[in-house]
Amino acid sequence: MTVTQPSVPASMSTWRADHIRAIVPSAQNTIPLIDPADVHPILPGIDLWDLWPLQNADGTTALFDGASLWFVLCAPALPDPEARHDIVRIRLMTHAADGTWRDHGHALPDGFNPGSREWAGSALWHPESAEVKLFYTVAGYPGEEARSFAQRLFQTTGKLNTDDFTITGWSAPHENIIADNVNYTLVNQREGTPGFIKGFRDPAHFRDPRDGSTYIVFTGSLKPSTHAFNGCIGIARATNKALTEWQILPPILSADGLNNEQERPLLIHRHGHYYLFWSTQRKVFAPDGPSGPNGVYGAVADDVLGPWRPLNGTGLVAANPDDAPFQTYSWWVDATLDVWGFIDYPACTAETKVDDPAWRRAHFGGTPAPTFRIALDGDRAWVDQAGAEGQ
Repeated sequence: MTVTQPSVPASMSTWRADHIRAIVPSAQNTIPLIDPADVHPILPGIDLWDLWPLQNADGTTALFDGASLWFVLCAPALPDPEARHDIVRIRLMTHAADGTWRDHGHALPDGFNPGSREWAGSALWHPESAEVKLFYTVAGYPGEEARSFAQRLFQTTGKLNTDDFTITGWSAPHENIIADNVNYTLVNQREGTPGFIKGFRDPAHFRDPRDGSTYIVFTGSLKPSTHAFNGCIGIARATNKALTEWQILPPILSADGLNNEQERPLLIHRHGHYYLFWSTQRKVFAPDGPSGPNGVYGAVADDVLGPWRPLNGTGLVAANPDDAPFQTYSWWVDATLDVWGFIDYPACTAETKVDDPAWRRAHFGGTPAPTFRIALDGDRAWVDQAGAEGQ
């Protein structure tokens, strides 16, 4: 089958069908298998999924006597876990040095969010002022009766009490990066199906060590595209030291005609290279072209704005095992190259997965997954089997 790759501006790097066709399954690029018997929810009655740490400005995870503070999407365990997206809130949890988790409740006050749900983002620690700057996705609109898939990027700042890990005094949410409706689609959808909606979400901050500039990368959809599968990774640059004003820039990586969702993008600088990571699923690849497995993907560049080259020549860094292609998802790569995700549907395949709410409830993990570690060497990336530590 011949797949037509839509044209994109010459300055934009592209993730293409030929990259995906070059994927060769390998143990070096496979996430360790999870035994369902080892899946134990850390908050019974609460589903947990996308998570991100409170970070220092240099991208390292902030530590408090060895503990790290995490922001985690949460929802009550509904009869159908896929309905969790309709009522999602951001939760605060600490992860101790011994691997145990402690719950600190919702991050933001009730009624604070200028939308109907709180979706993923990132968080920056200012130790000199004990302030936390939260960048996050506002989904939907206040008071809407039926869920919409509208997405906007906001930020707010609060004061962290490191004795009990509560954050108070949140500033009024500020819409900091607005889709230009030129490079990026303005996502104001009222209806849609998860996985096939357009994107303007998942803001992740990054400070460039070369000149101190701060950026935010995010999941986007290409406005000029004529293809239904038109995902991209967007970027904006801070224009003031307070990190309250941002200039939206053209996308740095396009998957136009290949993939609809390059979720949870993030940037890391290591050994003189810039690394861009994202999560995606087989179901969101265009049906008229090749598809890759559910996994962590990435690219490397010599400048934060690119051009970007797919890691391993394909983009694939770490895939779920063939025997459990849905076991984990939505990964965060930290500065030590440990990879954090959540347990989705372990120990099932496309043949055994059942489209039934009761089946999903019985099989959904809804809790943080064991960590694993990746290794990087220039344009190569692989799972460091010796570095898989668990939680």
